[in-house]
Amino acid sequence: MFKKVFLGCILGFSTVLCSAQQVRPTKSSEMYRELKTLKHLPKVLYLAAHPDDENTGLLSWLVNDQNLETGYLSLTRGDGGQNLLGTEQGAALGLIRTHELLEARKLDGAQQFFTRAIDFGFSKNTTDTFKQWDENSITADVVWVIRKFRPDVIICRFPPTAAAGHGQHAASAVVAEKAFKLAGDKTAFPEQLRYVNVWQPKRLLWNTFRFGAVNTTAENQLKVTVGQYDAQLGMGYGEVAGLSRSLHKSQGAGTQSVAGIRTEYFSHVAGEPAKANLLDGVVKTWTSKGNADIDQSLDKIIAAFNFNNPDLSLPALLALRKKVMAIQDTELKKDKIKSLDRIILSCAGFMGEAVTNQPEAVAGNQYNFRLNLISRAENPVILENIQWLNQSENLNRKLAKDSLITIGHDIRIPSDAALTEPYWLARPTVDAATFSVPNDTLIGLPEAESPLNVTLGLKIGSEKFQVKLPLSFKKLDPVRGDVVEALRMVPALELKFTQPLYLVKDNEDVHLSVNLKVNSDQKFSNGKLNLMYSGERLGGADVPSISGKDVTIDCIIPKAKLASIRSNRLQLDANYVADGLTYNKKQVLIQYPHLPSLQYFAPATVAVMKGDIRSTVKKVGYIQGAGDFIPEFLHIAGIQVDVLKDEDFYGSTDAAGGNGSQNRLSQYDAIILGVRANNTEKKLGRWMPFLWAYVKTGGNLVMQYNTNQDKTVDQLGMYPFNIANKRVTEENAAVTFLNPNHKLLSFPNKITPDDFKGWVQERGAYFPDQWDAAYEPLFEMHDTGEEPLQGSTLYTKYGKGNFIYTPLAFFRQLPAGNAGAARLFLNFLSAQKN
Repeated sequence: MFKKVFLGCILGFSTVLCSAQQVRPTKSSEMYRELKTLKHLPKVLYLAAHPDDENTGLLSWLVNDQNLETGYLSLTRGDGGQNLLGTEQGAALGLIRTHELLEARKLDGAQQFFTRAIDFGFSKNTTDTFKQWDENSITADVVWVIRKFRPDVIICRFPPTAAAGHGQHAASAVVAEKAFKLAGDKTAFPEQLRYVNVWQPKRLLWNTFRFGAVNTTAENQLKVTVGQYDAQLGMGYGEVAGLSRSLHKSQGAGTQSVAGIRTEYFSHVAGEPAKANLLDGVVKTWTSKGNADIDQSLDKIIAAFNFNNPDLSLPALLALRKKVMAIQDTELKKDKIKSLDRIILSCAGFMGEAVTNQPEAVAGNQYNFRLNLISRAENPVILENIQWLNQSENLNRKLAKDSLITIGHDIRIPSDAALTEPYWLARPTVDAATFSVPNDTLIGLPEAESPLNVTLGLKIGSEKFQVKLPLSFKKLDPVRGDVVEALRMVPALELKFTQPLYLVKDNEDVHLSVNLKVNSDQKFSNGKLNLMYSGERLGGADVPSISGKDVTIDCIIPKAKLASIRSNRLQLDANYVADGLTYNKKQVLIQYPHLPSLQYFAPATVAVMKGDIRSTVKKVGYIQGAGDFIPEFLHIAGIQVDVLKDEDFYGSTDAAGGNGSQNRLSQYDAIILGVRANNTEKKLGRWMPFLWAYVKTGGNLVMQYNTNQDKTVDQLGMYPFNIANKRVTEENAAVTFLNPNHKLLSFPNKITPDDFKGWVQERGAYFPDQWDAAYEPLFEMHDTGEEPLQGSTLYTKYGKGNFIYTPLAFFRQLPAGNAGAARLFLNFLSAQKN
């Protein structure tokens, strides 16, 4: 059932919305491009499955050369991928990739859309994909985006066949074709028609490609030349594309900015075939819609546009606005007025922000804000009124040219203000593959509009505008300069376990600590901290009073309470009850230099690994890779972890060399390479001979998965093996022990098939498919209907030591609290003790 949240501009005046934290004028070159886009009516929607699937070169060309309003619809937010920046996975990674896409769109100029589909990891075909995704609901989401955005042409990145290379890729083509045919059918998803009209695009195309050895292009396909040089950008569209794509930093998607033209190929899928170009038969001009006077006005405005004094265009733009407001096509009017108003404010040089000095706020509390406003136009901008959330103020104040005005005001945040978090994470998911959103009309949006705004009533000439300025936080950073970000609403009190995971034996009490973070100056009285499992209170503590500062509470769960719980993985929920209110949220805060601060809230939970989990190692060396949970897990298990650096390999010799005789590696019971270390650690080539020598003299080297992308070292093992794109995506796939009595499966933990129960997302990826006879494979596994794979773990003895290559997904299993995976990984580390 669709529920109304916001239907856009109100006729008679326009609301200028800003997803950023400030309303700022764009560069005059961008104003000029927006004017040319205003003159063109067609829209193009590009559609694929994941962040970084889009053809950024084509998007850049469509937006900047063809001046077409263009959007990218990614079915997912990339939640199931890997992270080269840190340890974030799942929802947190999807949030990072959402904002990396938004940063990319700022460069190439396209818009960004999503469906509710969750990226559940690699799938091999559409059958596997639609076992997870509900095909009908994902199709409905795509229909909704089509009906809202109203593209004339839809372009798929992938075909619905195995050539797509990924089941979710192929599925994006399947739902695209279904949605293309249903978007114009009023009997399809009729509940949407309360808010949008049906819309039938002209055609659906597949943007064929050459990826490695796969070439799906053909000379009889429709061809378009892209990549041209744009003097206003100072680069070609292929160069813009490289910069845009390189913003997918969590995926390590750095891409060359390639100058020069190239050919893009398109294969017809549905609708009216194109004969000469992408827009054959599409209504392109205002004149063809019966509004020749708008075309003529735009021609004059574009011809007379002054890049140094864009405000000279204001009288003509304001006159144009009256003409656009008079057209009968409501949807076209809404679209174009929104664009035109952005141009008018930019030409006026208008900047507005509503900022405070602190990054977080609590509902019901009062904070001091500064409203900073400036206009750079000769034609005056009149500030008629200000709506300070729930207080109005009439001013009728003229903004003098290029003179900043600052108005201070205390704002009380409404007591019912929602926490700041992505709308798609505000509710628990209905299933593992689809987000549950609070209002269906949010579907498609990259993020929701800020609910807390200072609203300005402006008048320019005789035209009135309403501008919303989100409540924001502003600070001066000594490195970055001014930083302006969203004001983040947080609970009055948050809970968080002091460590993300606990290990406990069957006959031991569990000692846990919970931090109560106080965000408000209120006093919390007669509080009670509860630790719950499946609705039963296992432990906790009384907290008589908290006021003004954070508190850490130590708790014990008696072993007698644990004895009755058969599972070897417990998820404990914490809540704090005080003054009749219950607090049970923990903040997940994500901060990277290339992104704004990101936040969402999750239940205050922790995983407890329960059972017989043994380890014989005391001290390990760790070579950092793309970021995983291994070091933190080992610390929790009581093992010392040292991150290795140059001096650990070269010892007391100079940093230019060394014979290895004085290095520090021999002190470690084991050395671990983090996931994708061969792709991220560029010193590995110098270090490998020392690692091999460490093994030969009695060391134990455990290497996690790597890919063949951007390799530092060609040969990772003492004996050769070949990494392939072989994987087992079914997390419950049967595992055969090739040698059940192998020492790695026997000591210090006896590994059985039960240890492979409860794995999440996948067994592993990038298995070797060929290896030297010196290696012994430990397991055999495969996805349904496929040939058995034996490359999930390779072991060899080398000199006096051991080498283990294991692309099993420990980086996913250990944060999830999987005790079987922990037992197996600790066995690998303990190989030399056996």
